[in-house]
Amino acid sequence: MTPEFTLADAIPEDRLTGAARQALAAAPEDAMGHAVFRTMCGTDAKLERFAWFGDGLAAAVWERHTDEHLTAYSQPGHHTLSCYLGGGYRVERNGAPGQFGAPHRLCSLPDWHESRWMVRDSLRLMHIYFMPEHFTRRAVIELDREPRELMLQDRTYFDNPELARLCESLLDAPWLGTDQLLRANEITHEALSRLLHDQSALRPDLRLKGGLAPYLRRRLAEWIEAHLHEPITLGRLAEEACLSEFHLARMFRTSFGLPPSAWIAARRIDRAKTLLKVGTLPLQQVAEACGYADMPHFSHRFRAATGVPPGQWRTALTR
Repeated sequence: MTPEFTLADAIPEDRLTGAARQALAAAPEDAMGHAVFRTMCGTDAKLERFAWFGDGLAAAVWERHTDEHLTAYSQPGHHTLSCYLGGGYRVERNGAPGQFGAPHRLCSLPDWHESRWMVRDSLRLMHIYFMPEHFTRRAVIELDREPRELMLQDRTYFDNPELARLCESLLDAPWLGTDQLLRANEITHEALSRLLHDQSALRPDLRLKGGLAPYLRRRLAEWIEAHLHEPITLGRLAEEACLSEFHLARMFRTSFGLPPSAWIAARRIDRAKTLLKVGTLPLQQVAEACGYADMPHFSHRFRAATGVPPGQWRTALTR
């Protein structure tokens, strides 16, 4: 039988640390779908560290030592946050002449972007790879915007001390073992929240069609938050919105970026995470506060969403 081929096998031995090779081998198959990561694997870059944090999030630390090399990305289909850790003083992007990298400088590369980079010296950088869907709930909850209204800006070499600090914290965090990966996952989500606030923009020439009126979207979001501890049906939401169940389901998905059932399920998990992280409620009471019928149901849903049971999640994040 032919041995299974992995992405680690495509990187020469001298450009892959043992820890990075082990992390790649342990990552799920869909973790390798990030096009920017694959492009970097085809360059002269050395993969120093790699981790799959779950939730569609991955991070990599790269080192490059080159006299001159052109690297190009074309509509990768996912977002990338790049943070320079060292060097990069002669790295330049086509279309942005005279702008160069440096430690703590950041780049946000959206899923639709195209770019060509001339690398002329040594550098060390971190990439965080994530999907556009990561902004869905944050757009509604944190910015009071529909997900379809917003886009991640294509920014080259910008300064943001708080975001750079979070990248440094992620760099300092161990990426081995379930508990450590959970902590890294939390840091990454915090960084993406900051990125959304600072580097998102309204889509140009936006003309919204369909969906819920803003006041109704806010009312439904608030109503759901106030009733997460109860069973919530599509019929009850439709009654609150004074719409038929059919029209509510369709317009809800347009405005929230998710169908009602998926939105409610995600908000229950978000509330559970908050209660587990900041409080000392027994797990049974956390389950009840989030609308789960019993502990087995809560544990099953939480583990499906996070990869670990709620008790382990609390222990990992509160040590």
